[in-house]
Amino acid sequence: MNGGLVRLRELVNTLTSSERKVADFILNDPQRIIDMSVAQLAEESGGSQAAVIRLCKSAGFKGYQELKLKVAGDLQTQGFANGYQEIKPDSTIAELIETVSNNNMQSIVDTMKILTPAFVEKAVETLVKAKQIFFYGVGASNLIALDAQQKFMRINKLSMAFMDPDQQLISSVMLTKEDVVVGISYSGETQTVVDCLKHAKERGAAVISITRYGNNPVSELADIPLYISSTEMEIRSGATSSRITQLNLIDILYLAVSSRNYEQSVRYLELTRRVVKKNHK
Repeated sequence: MNGGLVRLRELVNTLTSSERKVADFILNDPQRIIDMSVAQLAEESGGSQAAVIRLCKSAGFKGYQELKLKVAGDLQTQGFANGYQEIKPDSTIAELIETVSNNNMQSIVDTMKILTPAFVEKAVETLVKAKQIFFYGVGASNLIALDAQQKFMRINKLSMAFMDPDQQLISSVMLTKEDVVVGISYSGETQTVVDCLKHAKERGAAVISITRYGNNPVSELADIPLYISSTEMEIRSGATSSRITQLNLIDILYLAVSSRNYEQSVRYLELTRRVVKKNHK
């Protein structure tokens, strides 16, 4: 996986002013840094050599050489030539179809670059063993939690998701060491989710987070942090692409858990399909 440019874009608003100068320079003209030394990048960006090194650490790279390798890989495998596009007030329907679809697809491609397979594997193993799974999220992220609950219930994994934040908090103090919680928050700063995860850790439950890339209150509380990318920092269209990437990640976890006991999962899915179909007649 590459993801150098994705990591920098997701982190840029959380960096110090000196680190941000370096990050902005790289994001604006990534091709130029491939042949640059640390000293050259510091001089050209208006930052400092120390800021370059700190930026590498902040973005999770082992050093400057790894940053350059990841950026070079991104330049060779960019999914869409136009990248993210702003929503314009005078856009035609045809332009909106292309822009929204492109941004959603780009977000999924970028998320693939920053998802760590080992962490996803660990999350799946944890969910498989869970006695109960609690999905916590507020606002648009609550819709993801409800979708996750519906999916996991269909394969006989006892799951809970509550629309009322107070119910989320109440349930979080009733958890046990056999339970697993999934905290969903793109910003990673939603206070209800933070409080629920704190209670979960106090009760000994395993904690999985789904947030934007980088350190934030939610991911820092997680035993298994999973990261997504979206265009929320670039476009003023609300939680659109972050919702798509969150749903995509939930689908990955759900299908991976289902595949661990495939025949049993298929039986449960068929059973629930028949029950629901009968009820709708």
